[in-house]
Amino acid sequence: MDRAELPELHFITHLNNIASILERGILSNARSGRHNPTSVAMEEIQERRSTRVIPHGGPLPNYACLYLQARNAMLRKILGRHQELAILRIAPDVLDTPGAIIADGNASSDYTRFYPSPDGLQFLDGLLVFARYWTSDDPYDYMHRKRARMAELLVPDKVPAGLIMGAYVSCPQARAELLGVGFALPIVIDHDFFFGKGA
Repeated sequence: MDRAELPELHFITHLNNIASILERGILSNARSGRHNPTSVAMEEIQERRSTRVIPHGGPLPNYACLYLQARNAMLRKILGRHQELAILRIAPDVLDTPGAIIADGNASSDYTRFYPSPDGLQFLDGLLVFARYWTSDDPYDYMHRKRARMAELLVPDKVPAGLIMGAYVSCPQARAELLGVGFALPIVIDHDFFFGKGA
């Protein structure tokens, strides 16, 4: 993948967390807990991530985790809550954060490899990261495509709020809630991003 292919990164969050994010930035799990965020993560995945240590890095909970493309399997799993969600758009300058690490798939997977950012982008397959679908008749290929689609950027400690460029939501209701907490950046209602939800 070339850096020019990545105009933004994404953070999936509950609308309840927006006011805190605007004030404090996107915090790592280790730091955000004291602020009682509303989680959108699957409990079993979070348990696995809580014990993961990044090679040549630190514990995964010490990183704020961004997706290179949030229209992925994680978002699909929580579509029933689409009215409660926002996808924050993060400026690609975040790639230059000292100590940031690129994961070529879901960071909790045993098959994922980790590289220093931004140079690690060269080891990612942009066709898989940005593929519209990750389906395959071959179960091993399916798992590979699904994992690659969930490539992440791991940012030590936090992502500053100043790097947020805007948000995607699924419906007018979610947009109204964003506006209600003082979100003044561009908001796009994008049904397709949410797999057709919100129409």
